[in-house]
Amino acid sequence: MQFGIFSVGDVTTDPTNGHTPTEHERIEAMTAVALKAEEVGLDVFATGEHHNPPFVPSSPTTHLGYLAAKTERITLSTSTTLITTNDPVKIAEDYAFLQHLSGGRMDLMMGRGNTGPVYPWFGKDIRQGIPMAVENYHLLRRLWREKVVDWEGQFRTPLRGFTSTPAPLDGVAPFVWHGSIRSPEIAEQAAFYGDGFFHNHIFWNKEHTAQMVALYRRRFEHYGHGSADQAIVGLGGQIYMAETEAEAKRRFRPYFDNAPVYGHGPSLEFFTRDTPLTVGTPEQVIERTLGFADYVGDYQRQLFLVDHAGLPLDQVLEQIEILGTEVVPVLRREFDARRPAHVPSDPPTHTSLVAAGPDSPHRAVVPPTAAAVTEAAAQAAEAAESADDTEKETVA
Repeated sequence: MQFGIFSVGDVTTDPTNGHTPTEHERIEAMTAVALKAEEVGLDVFATGEHHNPPFVPSSPTTHLGYLAAKTERITLSTSTTLITTNDPVKIAEDYAFLQHLSGGRMDLMMGRGNTGPVYPWFGKDIRQGIPMAVENYHLLRRLWREKVVDWEGQFRTPLRGFTSTPAPLDGVAPFVWHGSIRSPEIAEQAAFYGDGFFHNHIFWNKEHTAQMVALYRRRFEHYGHGSADQAIVGLGGQIYMAETEAEAKRRFRPYFDNAPVYGHGPSLEFFTRDTPLTVGTPEQVIERTLGFADYVGDYQRQLFLVDHAGLPLDQVLEQIEILGTEVVPVLRREFDARRPAHVPSDPPTHTSLVAAGPDSPHRAVVPPTAAAVTEAAAQAAEAAESADDTEKETVA
């Protein structure tokens, strides 16, 4: 199972001393977080994508390309790549280039973002967010899997005889996650293509998370990619640790109370009771995180948010050290012990996708099983409509 860190890259004033980091300091801190994650043996570092204050990660591939040169083992990913406001042609080029720079040590997560004003800044209509996500991603798959693309759709200018460069490393497109908190259409999209589904799992109660993951699992099986429990699932999580629960809450409370997203709202006690936020000892984080699988099933990737809300870098690095030395080794052992043999432990990697060979479903624009299910459904609908017309004619 993979464990890692994801960052949203917020620039937030430290409420305990009034210091606001510069954008440069925040970028340097995110880099230090990624390097620390590799140092302590974590598997993944993921960055968000934002184009508005108070966030700095507007160019994820620039940062991840730099990190590829500074690291040797860790998988580099995104916690959001905006499939709506970004041109899918540019996504295809940028992330294939990153794939080459990193030697395949990357994947990415598609998302629509959570900042409404971004849409008009990029000439897009937020009311078309879901249709854009569907159309743009299908084009992206073609760009990564077909040498020459002729294409015409609703949301960008047509392509005629277009070849995306560079082509994916070894002819194998990066593995894609689809991230969504509340949109069943995105869970459906992930299931249709046999891609991964990532639920942020920070602000919502466990019942909501369980419902979204269950939908994805059912549809993954429906499209013939495997049994529901073999679907590729990732979760977010949010933690703060100290030697005692009281000390963890004392230290974290000022940051929680002033956080840009949930500050000045429900109490820390409410959030730790009703959401996955865990503020306590390493043992409490272990127990709470192991419990996630009780309601989403066995899953493949767990990412933690630790560097937000103005937390100073020294505390963030301390949290990552505890994760790598005290928490994750136990989680690996316990999750692996409970996982059935037929359920994958890790999500697909570049190495595993190359090994699957040229006939792998991953290399098809639309996986054969999904195409067959879709065609059968269309034929059934056509037959039902024909029968209905016949019945109407008979009655008439």
